[in-house]
Amino acid sequence: MAKILIIGACGQIGTELTAKLRSIYGTDEVVASDVRKGDPAFVASGPFEVVNALDFNQVQSIIEKHKVEDVYLMAALLSATAEKNPAFAWDLNMNSLFHVLNIAKEGKIKKIFWPSSIAVFGPTTPKQNTPQYTVMEPSTVYGISKQSGERWCEYYHNIYGVDVRSIRYPGLISWSTLPGGGTTDYAVDIYHKALSDGKYTCFLSEETRLPMMYMDDAIRATVEIMQAPAENIKIRSAYNLSAMDFTPEEIANAIKKHIPDFTIDYAPDFRQKIADSWPQSIDDSSARQDWGWKHNFDLDAMTADMLEHLAAKAE
Repeated sequence: MAKILIIGACGQIGTELTAKLRSIYGTDEVVASDVRKGDPAFVASGPFEVVNALDFNQVQSIIEKHKVEDVYLMAALLSATAEKNPAFAWDLNMNSLFHVLNIAKEGKIKKIFWPSSIAVFGPTTPKQNTPQYTVMEPSTVYGISKQSGERWCEYYHNIYGVDVRSIRYPGLISWSTLPGGGTTDYAVDIYHKALSDGKYTCFLSEETRLPMMYMDDAIRATVEIMQAPAENIKIRSAYNLSAMDFTPEEIANAIKKHIPDFTIDYAPDFRQKIADSWPQSIDDSSARQDWGWKHNFDLDAMTADMLEHLAAKAE
C-alpha cells in the first residue's frame, strides 16, 4: 500500500481527509502532520509528526523516514486570514508547494495533491457558470497565491513530469470542524448559531451567491482525483469543482424548514468585498468528463445532515 503524508492535517479539510484515507488504506499507512499538535484525540488516532511546511529539510526527512509515496499538501492561510498577514500568507502558500514539488522532481515521491480554490478568479471573471478556462485576475492574497500555485503545478508537470493533481474548491461546509478563516465560513457558522442561539448575524449580504460544497463531497473528490489513472487527469493546473450555489437568505430558508423560529440579519464586513470578486456558480464539466466527478449533496440534503450531526454532537 502507498504510504501517504498529509501536511496541514489539523486544518478544516485535513482532519476529515486523514480519517477518510485511513479508512481506505489503513491507519498506519497515512501519516498526519502539522506545524503543531491539534486535538489530542486526533493526534493519538494514528501516526502523527510535527512538521513545519516551510522547512524543506524537515519535510524531506519525514518523507524519507516513512517511505512516503503520496503527499497531500493541505497547509495554507485562507482568504480572510491571509488579508491580515499578506507576507506570511504568500510565504506559506507558495514555499510549502515549492518544497513538495522539488522533492517530487527528484523522484522521491510519486504523487502530489495540492488544493486550489475559486479564489483564483477575480472581479473580471464571468460570474455565472464560470468556465474552466477564463479570465483570472484574483484580487486577494490567497487568490494570487493559488493562481500562482496552479501555474507552477502545471509547469512542474510539463517540464519535469511531476504527477501533481489539484481541484478548485468552492466554499466548504462541515459539521466536524470549526471555520478556518475563509470568506465562505458563514455557511458553517450559521448552522452552529441556528442550534445554539436561534439567530445569526451574517457578515455577507443576503443576496451574495457563492459556489458551495458539503465536506463529504469535497473529501470524496479529493480521494477520487488521486485514485484516477494519470492519463485521465488532463488538466494539471486545477479542475473546477462544483456541487451547489446559494445565498445567505436561501441557506436561512433551508434551516427554517427544521427550525421555524430561526432568524437572520446582515452586517457585511471586509469579507463582502472578497465574496463580490468571486464566481456565483461554476462549470465543472471537465472534472465530470475526465475523472467521473459527481456530487451527492444539495442544499436541503446538506442542511438536514448538518443539523442532525451538530445536534448529536452537542448532546
